[in-house]
Amino acid sequence: MEIGQPSPARVRPGGPAPLLLRTEREHRTGLGTVSVLRARGTVDADNAGHLSAALAAHLADAERAGEHPLLDLTESYLACAAALRALAGPAGALARAGRALHVVQPRPHVRETLAAAGLPGLRTHATLTTALSALESAATMPTEPGTAPTQPRPPQG
Repeated sequence: MEIGQPSPARVRPGGPAPLLLRTEREHRTGLGTVSVLRARGTVDADNAGHLSAALAAHLADAERAGEHPLLDLTESYLACAAALRALAGPAGALARAGRALHVVQPRPHVRETLAAAGLPGLRTHATLTTALSALESAATMPTEPGTAPTQPRPPQG
């Protein structure tokens, strides 16, 4: 999914940066394909629904393709509670399925906000490298009884 246009949020000179979303895919030996949704700009009340819908679609596309989904918030600013709610729905759906959404977010305010919110299903990482390492570890770790693997299911169809 390619979404490279600014969100419908009003853009003002000197105002918040428009939200831009882009999907990138990378093949990793021993892991398979990792699908990264990169968010850039400010997530606010005007565009949080756009992020939530794009993230849900990203997760569904990755599930169908047997890819490992990842959300990169490196260049994002979470401006309000609506930004957290935008992540809560899709991450909660993964948590209910026994899986996690790995999030890259080195900006301190994003890390602190996500930690304070305690959203189920989110696994935060300081860098893309640590997120990829966590995905690789989860894919090779044996599953304990009563838990579900964090790797994607095989493609259907």
